Amino acid sequence: LEIFVTILNENDNDPQFQQPTLTRFVREDTEVNATIVARDDLSATDADLDIIYYELTATVQGTDGYFAIKGVNNPEIYLQKALDYDKFQSTRLLLYARDRPVGSPDPSRTATATISIMITQADTRAPWFLPCAFLHSDTSVCISSPYYGTVNISEMAVEPLILSPGPIYAIDPDYTINEKIVYSIVGGNTDEVFSVDADTGNLTMNKIVTSPDSFLLQVMATQANNARKYSVASVEIKVINKSLYPPHFEKGLYNGTVGAGLPPRSFVFQAGDASTPLTIMAADEDFPDV
Repeated sequence: LEIFVTILNENDNDPQFQQPTLTRFVREDTEVNATIVARDDLSATDADLDIIYYELTATVQGTDGYFAIKGVNNPEIYLQKALDYDKFQSTRLLLYARDRPVGSPDPSRTATATISIMITQADTRAPWFLPCAFLHSDTSVCISSPYYGTVNISEMAVEPLILSPGPIYAIDPDYTINEKIVYSIVGGNTDEVFSVDADTGNLTMNKIVTSPDSFLLQVMATQANNARKYSVASVEIKVINKSLYPPHFEKGLYNGTVGAGLPPRSFVFQAGDASTPLTIMAADEDFPDV
C-alpha cells in the first residue's frame, strides 16, 4: 500500500525585514519622484513564501503626503511632494509588511520597519538685508527697507557712515549653511564718492561732496560661493549743511488758555490775551532764514 502525504503550509512565520530600522538624509531641494530608499533595502521576506503587501504611514504631524511607496507590492520609497526645511526638519515613517492583503478575512502576520528621514537645508535662497519683515506668514521671503544716511557738504567723513535703520548687513537665510556674504556698490555712486567694505558692509567716503544733490546707491550682497545668489538694497545719502548749533525755543515756558466745550482743532490762545493764538517758535542759527 502506497500512501502519499501532502504537507500543507501553515501561516506560522512573520515577514522579516533585513533592516528593521533605517535612517536617510534628504536635501530639501531633492526633486519630486526621486527615490529616497531603494526597494532592495526595504523588501521583506516570508518563510511561508507568501506574497508581501506593504503600507507606509508618517508618524510626525504635518509630514503626511511627502513620502510614498511605489505600490502595494513595491516598498520603494520616493518623494511625492517638494520639501521645505522651514516646515519640518525630520519625520519618521513606518513601513508595514503583511502576508495578507488589507481587508482579507484570513488572519495575517505583520512586520514593521522604521525609517527616519532627516531633512538637510539646501542653498536655495538669496541673501537677506537686515532688518527685514516677513511677507505675511511666508517665512521664505523677508522684505527689507531702504537704508538712509547723511553727509555734510564739503566735508570728508573719516569714520563709516551711520545709517538708518542700521548698518548695511545681510545674511544667508539658509542658516545651517551660513555662507559668507560679499558687499559691493553696483549703481548710483556718481564720481566714485563712496566705497563699501566687501567684508563688513561699512560705507565710507572717498572724497568730499560739493553738490547738494542726494545719492541713491545700489548695494549688492553676494554669496561668496555662488555669484548667482545675490540681493540688492538701496541706500539714500542726503547731502546737508553741517549743523553747528542745536535748535532752541524762544521761551522756556509757554502759557495758554482754552475754553471748555470747544470743538476739536479750536485755537489755544495766549494766556491773558483771548484774541491771539498761542504760537510756539523755535530757531536755529544754522538756518537763520528758516
